Amino acid sequence: MRVLGVDPGLTRCGLGVVEGGGGRVVRAVAVDVVRTPPEAEVADRLVAVADTVEAWIAEHRPDVVAVERVFAQHNVRTVMGTAQVGGVVALVAGRAGLPVAFHTPSEVKAAVTGSGRAGKEQVTAMVTRVLALAEAPRPADAADALALAVCHCWRAPMIARMAEAEARAAEATKRHRARLKAAQKAAAPTPAVPKAGR
Repeated sequence: MRVLGVDPGLTRCGLGVVEGGGGRVVRAVAVDVVRTPPEAEVADRLVAVADTVEAWIAEHRPDVVAVERVFAQHNVRTVMGTAQVGGVVALVAGRAGLPVAFHTPSEVKAAVTGSGRAGKEQVTAMVTRVLALAEAPRPADAADALALAVCHCWRAPMIARMAEAEARAAEATKRHRARLKAAQKAAAPTPAVPKAGR
């Protein structure tokens, strides 16, 4: 499975492609950061990110796009830009026919480092080690994008199993309700038919 991880941001948007063949073995395919000037119009900045993500999808042909789920921060302006970029990335992926998976920062940290409260340096160090990179990816946005991709590679089988289990449970519930309804119908007394008068 090939995953494009995206750490959304207006000023810096991290992109990382990772390939996993099952198990814990993963390898880095590409990593970069899209930068847009803060003085530019928001629409132009979003177009720049969208164009780059589109080009990456065409070049690296991922099977899925993993995006960091945005959480409220103290800086509303920052979180708005991050959410806008995340939405644009999801749109580009959807138009390319790719599924989009959202992972929270704590899920990514826990998957890569074992702790949902790990710092950026810990994440960068573990990504460098797991992917056997010659040097640590910089800036942190690049490492975060790779971490997202690694996280999805490792979590995808579990997510798939959970989805299958939920589907089986839903089907079992549906069958149970159908049987219950049939039993209630069979147990219901048949209304008496009045005899015709002579």
